[in-house]
Amino acid sequence: MNDRVTPPMQANPDGEAQLALVIHLPWEDVARLGQEAGRMAAQLQRPVTLDEAVSNRLRSVSPGAHAKPAGAQPSAMPTAASVSSLPSRPPSEQARQAIDRINGTA
Repeated sequence: MNDRVTPPMQANPDGEAQLALVIHLPWEDVARLGQEAGRMAAQLQRPVTLDEAVSNRLRSVSPGAHAKPAGAQPSAMPTAASVSSLPSRPPSEQARQAIDRINGTA
């Protein structure tokens, strides 16, 4: 099935647009986003969601980087080759280690 469905887009009062996405990330990337959210929370002196951390990361990418060809990886995230070179661990262990990194107990 190759039918493409355009996700709903919503215009925000501040002039930005909101687009809902579902993405699949390795636990290591989720941990990095948690760390980014922690840094932002310390800087902004308020709680920050992973959504805000992702939005901030996308805004901080160079202007031309938003129009990458299909299949291109952002430079801040590891490529499939670098992730696949890691030793295989059960998903429960990956999740526990990611949570430890987010909480700063790793």
